[in-house]
Amino acid sequence: MSQFSKLPHGEDGRVSADRGYDYPRVHEHLQERLIEDWVALKGKPGRGLNAWAQGLNHAIAQVRAMGEHPFRILKRQFGYTKVRYRGLAKNTAQLFTLFALGNLFQARRALLASGA
Repeated sequence: MSQFSKLPHGEDGRVSADRGYDYPRVHEHLQERLIEDWVALKGKPGRGLNAWAQGLNHAIAQVRAMGEHPFRILKRQFGYTKVRYRGLAKNTAQLFTLFALGNLFQARRALLASGA
């Protein structure tokens, strides 16, 4: 929670996080700042989640997957799992290039179909 409280900067309408952040203090912190709470819920030990909580977690996962997918492409398709520090400018340039290639990778079928 100590680091989580520093993340919302005031202009956030919604905070989405995985189950690792499902603590009462996190939910209270978001409620105090009138931020929409999209933190996935954990089940209690020995009991599963009810249908409402499972539906909420599913909705949160669908939204988060859109943001996580480009990172999956970088890690799995291009093998970019570890970074050697070569300076901020070079590492930034490499990331921009990899994300551009990731965009082409995602659009490859449409590009091939159009004959481009």
